Amino acid sequence: MIKTANTRLPVIDLIKNRWSARAFSDQPLSEEQILTLIEAAAWAPSSMNEQPWRYRYGLKGSPIFEQMWECLLPGNQPWAKNAAALLLCTAKTSFSRNGQPNFYALHDTGMANALLMLQATSMNIYGHIMAGFDPEKLRDTFQLGEDEVAVCLIALGYLGTPDQLEEPFRTREITPRSRMALESLIPETPAF
Repeated sequence: MIKTANTRLPVIDLIKNRWSARAFSDQPLSEEQILTLIEAAAWAPSSMNEQPWRYRYGLKGSPIFEQMWECLLPGNQPWAKNAAALLLCTAKTSFSRNGQPNFYALHDTGMANALLMLQATSMNIYGHIMAGFDPEKLRDTFQLGEDEVAVCLIALGYLGTPDQLEEPFRTREITPRSRMALESLIPETPAF
């Protein structure tokens, strides 16, 4: 079941078909597939071509997967355990060339994640980006650098079925997607 977006204006299918699934099948992902997703992320635009994003990944059944899963908050653990892979996405918050703060690191990392998710969708792999994690536990577990901040964890896999989920996740999986009205995203510009 793909929850295709019902857009008002024509949007490419890749965007309309991307959604944050929680029900994953038991079909595994390969390391090559994960590296392909990270390769797609590598081509995101970034300030000064800094490319501040970093990815650590664990395939299901690996110790790294378990370590990442243990850093999730209880609201994500019940369904994320079925993902075929977990990715930890971090951002380097200073420029490599001069050590100065990179105020665009989080924006640029978000751009990389968007490309990663679109590449995944093109491969029939679905993902769920999660902010529900313990940042200090992640920092300690994965020994993040002083100028490295945990941005998100991403659960990835092939689609399963909603009936494999507990509530409230089952209902969330089948609820139609929605977005704010387009007009809400375009604030009125003052006339000069």
